[in-house]
Amino acid sequence: MKKLNLTVLDEFILLGITDRPELQAPLFGLFLTIYAISVLGNLGLIILTKVDPRLQTPMYFFLRHLALTDLGYSTAVAPKMLVNFLANHHTIPYNWCAAQLAFLNMFIINELFILSAMAYDRYVAICNPLLYMVIMSQRVCWVLVVVPHLFSTFDSLLVTVKIFISSFCGYNVINHFYCDSLPLLTLLCSSTREIELIILIISAFNLVSSLLIVLVSYTLILLAVLRMHSAEGRHKAFSTCGSHLMVVVIFYATLSFMYVQPKSSHSFDTDKMASVFYTLIIPMLNPMIYSFRNKEVKGAVRRIWKNLCKIPI
Repeated sequence: MKKLNLTVLDEFILLGITDRPELQAPLFGLFLTIYAISVLGNLGLIILTKVDPRLQTPMYFFLRHLALTDLGYSTAVAPKMLVNFLANHHTIPYNWCAAQLAFLNMFIINELFILSAMAYDRYVAICNPLLYMVIMSQRVCWVLVVVPHLFSTFDSLLVTVKIFISSFCGYNVINHFYCDSLPLLTLLCSSTREIELIILIISAFNLVSSLLIVLVSYTLILLAVLRMHSAEGRHKAFSTCGSHLMVVVIFYATLSFMYVQPKSSHSFDTDKMASVFYTLIIPMLNPMIYSFRNKEVKGAVRRIWKNLCKIPI
């Protein structure tokens, strides 16, 4: 059937996670707690890796930018979602919807390549320890952060502009709790084939290329570790990679579930659950993983706490 009733939209209606009234208050409390922990954890990591002199290394430089990215895409989604739990009308202005889609896509793509940069950093640290500070110079670190940021901005704007210059029908209900590209495509009157192809190419390239960097880096790390004669050396090498590997597995598994599942089994309800995980749960888990499993981070927290306790009230 052809989509008719072409109009100029000024807002969209977000259906949210659930339409059951009795669940609104408990879910609001749950997600407010998750978002608050995420904000405090990521802000804490950003401040900690900035002020502690012992954390001024490339590894913590990338960790700081990972925390900034986590904070960015959770903040792009969570505040509006929390407001909609309390509001009677779950609307979002047209321009806000476009901005939310652009920022969310930008931060998600950026996270993929920051995780890749962190894998490369671990490869250099373990396989070329004597040349580590030479190879991972400040200039190289900034290039590995700025280039993905520019690339992710371009990708995000390309998809967002393509969607929002297309013709929307009068129907403005988005079956999601935020403005995502796939639900928005169902509201277009014009053909979506070109946009779907662009999204598919961008998603496949970003997932495959970033994952390839991670896999190659860790394959070389594994080979280097197996050649080590010292059990202590092997344990130290694995311990420096453990947190990053855990974050990579969780993040890529969630994204792969969303974008690689067959179209025949595609469901917006399952997308919502996966979206909750990678927009809210993962940004909360990442600082916990890096804090609880990292002796240097825990040591930095203890040093700052001791210094604060010495300050006279």
